[in-house]
Amino acid sequence: MTDAYYLISDLHIGGDEQLRHVDFREELIDFLRDLADSDEDAELLINGDAFGLWEFTEVEGSAKFDALVADYPELFAQLRATGERVPITLIPGNHDYELAAHDEYVDRLAEYNVTLDQSVSITRDLGDAVVHVEHGMQEDPNNRIPDFGNPYANPPGYFVNRQITSRAGRLSGRGKYNWLRDIQAVTPMTQIPDWLVSNYFYREMSAWLRFAVVPFLALFNAALWYVGVVALDATGVWSLPMAVVQGVLRDFGPVGYLVDMILTANLVLVALLAVIAVPLYVFFRDVRKTLRRFGLVRESDGEDPVEKYLDRARAVFRADPAVAVYVYGHTHRPSTTEVGDRLVINTGTWLKRLHRVDPVVGLLPPVYYASFRLNYFRLTAADDGGVRVDYEVIDKPDPDDETLLQRLLTRPPDPEEPIPETTVVDPPVSPEERVSEPAEE
Repeated sequence: MTDAYYLISDLHIGGDEQLRHVDFREELIDFLRDLADSDEDAELLINGDAFGLWEFTEVEGSAKFDALVADYPELFAQLRATGERVPITLIPGNHDYELAAHDEYVDRLAEYNVTLDQSVSITRDLGDAVVHVEHGMQEDPNNRIPDFGNPYANPPGYFVNRQITSRAGRLSGRGKYNWLRDIQAVTPMTQIPDWLVSNYFYREMSAWLRFAVVPFLALFNAALWYVGVVALDATGVWSLPMAVVQGVLRDFGPVGYLVDMILTANLVLVALLAVIAVPLYVFFRDVRKTLRRFGLVRESDGEDPVEKYLDRARAVFRADPAVAVYVYGHTHRPSTTEVGDRLVINTGTWLKRLHRVDPVVGLLPPVYYASFRLNYFRLTAADDGGVRVDYEVIDKPDPDDETLLQRLLTRPPDPEEPIPETTVVDPPVSPEERVSEPAEE
C-alpha cells in the first residue's frame, strides 16, 4: 500500500497567448524533482484543472496537447522523470474536461508517465480509512458537467472562458501592465466586472485624468454629509453646521476654497444621481425580472458558497462511512474543515490569488492585492489507523505590483485564515463495516 499521497490542483497551465505565462513554472518543476528524489512510497494526485484546455481557441483537439508540450518542454520532461519513480494520477476538472471526453489523452499523458483517470472522482485506501478525491465542479451550477464524459456536454462556464478568458489572454499584452492575463485568478466570476473597472482606473486610465478625478471621488462620502448640512440650512431647521463648515473652510484659505468647490461639484453630482436613481432602479428591476424569466440569472439563496461542497462531503461520508477525508479543489480557496470526525480539504490553486480591498475613503474602485500560496497536502496513515494530513506551502514572494495610489487609498488585506500544519483524522469505521452504496454524483 502507498505510504503517502501528495495532492495539488488548479494549475491552469496553458491557453491563448498571454495565458501561456506560468508564474510558478520553476517552483512546480522543483516540487516534482523533490518528489522524484524522495525515497518514500508516494503517489501524486492532481485533482483537476491541471491544464487550461478551455482557454485554447486557436487550436483544437489533440493539437492542444501538442501546444502544451511545445510550450512547457521542461515541465513535461520532469513529469516523465518523476513519473518513473512516483506514480502521478490526474483527474479532469472543468477547465481540462476534454481529458475525460477523449480517450486519446490517456495514451498521450501515459507517454509522460502520467495516469489519466477519466472518472469524476477517485478513492485511495490509507491505513484503515479511505480518501475520496474529486475536482468539485459538479457542485457549481455554472461549471457542472451535465453528462460527464460526453464531449459535447459543456456547461455555461465553457462558453464564458471561450469568449472572455481566452480573449483576455489574447489582448493582455496590449495593456500598460499586462494585467488581463490574471483573469483566471478572479474568483468568484461575479467579481470580474469590478476587477476590470479597478484595473482600468488604476492602470489604464490616463494619469492626468485619474488624478483629476480622484479628489472628487475621494470626497464623495463627505459630500453626502454636506448634502445633509445644506438641507438643514436651506430648510431653516439648523444653520449652525453650515456656519461651522464655512468657517473652517475659510480658515484654510485657498485650500479651503478648493475643497468647497469640490464639495459643491459633488453636491450637484449627488442631486443628479438622485434624480435618475428612481427610473434607473425601475428599469434594471424589469431587466432582471426578464433575465430571470429566461433563466439567465439566478436569485441568490444567501447560502455560504462553501456549504454546498460540505453538503457534498456529507453525502460521500454517509454513502461510505470508511471515507475519512473528502478532497476537492475548483474554488481556489485552500482550507481544511472538520465535519464531525471527518475532514474536508480544499487543495486551493497555484495561480496568483487576488484579495479585494475597498478604499478607506470615497467612491473609488476596489483594489485587488495579489499573492501566491503554492500549497500542497500530504496524506499519510496515522499510528492509530486514521489519516494524518500535513499542509505545506512552497515559499514564493508575492508579486507586490500594486501602484502607489492603490496603497495610499487602501489598507493591506487582512491575513488569511491559517491552515493547521498537521491534522489527524481518527478512523471513522473499520474496513469490515464499509458499505457499497455509491455517493450521489
